[in-house]
Amino acid sequence: MSGSIVNLGTIGSRFRDAGQIAVIDLSDPDTPRRVSYPEFHAACDAVARALVARGLTPGDRVGVYCSNRLEFLVVFYGAMRAGVAPVMMGILQPADTIAWIVEQTVVKLVFCEAELRANLPEGTETVLVDGDGDDSLARFSDPGPFKPFVPEHDSVAFVAFTSGSTGRPKAALLSHRAHSWVAKTISEDRDFSPEDAIIVASPLYHKHAMNSIKCALWGGSTIILLRKFEVRAYVGAMNRYRPTVVSGVPTIYAMILQQRDLLQGNDYSFVRLATMGGAPASDQLIDSVSELFPRARINLIFGITETSAALFGNHPEGADRPRHSIGFPIAGNELRLVGGESDDFGVLHVRGLGMMNGYLNNPAEMAKRYDAEGWFNTGDVMRRDATGWYYFVGRSDDMFTTSGHNVYPAEVELVIERHEDVEQAIVVPAPDEIKHAVPYAFVVRRVGATLTEDDVKQHVLRNAPPYQHPRKVIFLEALPMTNVGKIDRRRLEAEARRIKAEQQQKVQANGE
Repeated sequence: MSGSIVNLGTIGSRFRDAGQIAVIDLSDPDTPRRVSYPEFHAACDAVARALVARGLTPGDRVGVYCSNRLEFLVVFYGAMRAGVAPVMMGILQPADTIAWIVEQTVVKLVFCEAELRANLPEGTETVLVDGDGDDSLARFSDPGPFKPFVPEHDSVAFVAFTSGSTGRPKAALLSHRAHSWVAKTISEDRDFSPEDAIIVASPLYHKHAMNSIKCALWGGSTIILLRKFEVRAYVGAMNRYRPTVVSGVPTIYAMILQQRDLLQGNDYSFVRLATMGGAPASDQLIDSVSELFPRARINLIFGITETSAALFGNHPEGADRPRHSIGFPIAGNELRLVGGESDDFGVLHVRGLGMMNGYLNNPAEMAKRYDAEGWFNTGDVMRRDATGWYYFVGRSDDMFTTSGHNVYPAEVELVIERHEDVEQAIVVPAPDEIKHAVPYAFVVRRVGATLTEDDVKQHVLRNAPPYQHPRKVIFLEALPMTNVGKIDRRRLEAEARRIKAEQQQKVQANGE
């Protein structure tokens, strides 16, 4: 065993006697709960002690099956202190997927909300995080000091699920060693400190939110925790609690900017950092966010569950980040771009300190994503400029071919979003008998705009290769979202196929 490996459950322990607030829990916005660092660490220790008393040992697993609330964090970090790996279970998954997760991970116990318990397989041992009875977390916890488990090199800290190509999610095994390094690296790269507060509204069972939590705890910062993302509640919390750090996908920022009545008259110069991940951001959106947060550094970020978010960051010598770059490679990672026309364009492959141990019970997916030398295929297409900065181009599985030309939707979306009357755009393929596929665009107009379909088509034809222009433009009031706050691209692809089929039926009917 190596004492040099930090137990991930203990991050932020150097602040355990400090007086600042660790968490402001807004799961019930009418009764905010403020928890100090001493209170937070005592609660985590109490969970760890109780798990040991219950007979769980290092390597065992427990499920965490609840919405964003203080108890999620207490169980998550408390379990890791005991060497028990929390399994992050998505609250919007159907009951059959939850049953499959429980079976696959062999959890000894599930911490859940009362309303979710019925989704668990019969006989699953549970502790309620929102009750006060004999089966509640309050009764389960065992207050007192606790000596944390000391991890070995590959000791699993927690289990996170990521989407699977077969319809079932993949369970990534993430170690104390890797994610303590990740927490330290990202937190220090983004300058988290006890003076900071970060607002978190994306689901805690998703990597984006938990990365924010780890950064905050490592830096001794305050976490402003919302039950879920609801745009007016988010802006209201921002106005009241004045976070210094905000984070989200571009869609979330676009939705925030639409809340003009709540934003008007407020000064948001208290925000020092705004990070955007999950998709490219247009110049227009970046300009609008910069105007809203006049003193904030706007960083585009990138990360995936298997390789962590500690791949790209600020330049080690302080050089300015180019506007659309996701960052400069962080020391400790090996990166290469594969399958492109040059070494500076292609699918990103990674080896590094933040890598997962592997997928649980999924050798086929392991063989598909890793090569014999340990390189992991992220599936994300990147380009690298002459000075070493990286830029996200798109998902390789989003790319489609039209008349022999490769179309990366994200590139076309950025062109469309440069139009002054466009709020957001998503481009997807629609099947075509001659060209294999053609671009369709789903567009949200800016409030009050009278943008037409032809306006969008002509704008793209003027600013991009002709094969990229959308053959059809569909205007929406809002783009559909997944349960983790990203645009539901697959739903829009299905809608494009439906529209195309409907058009073909009309043509056939007229021909008859």
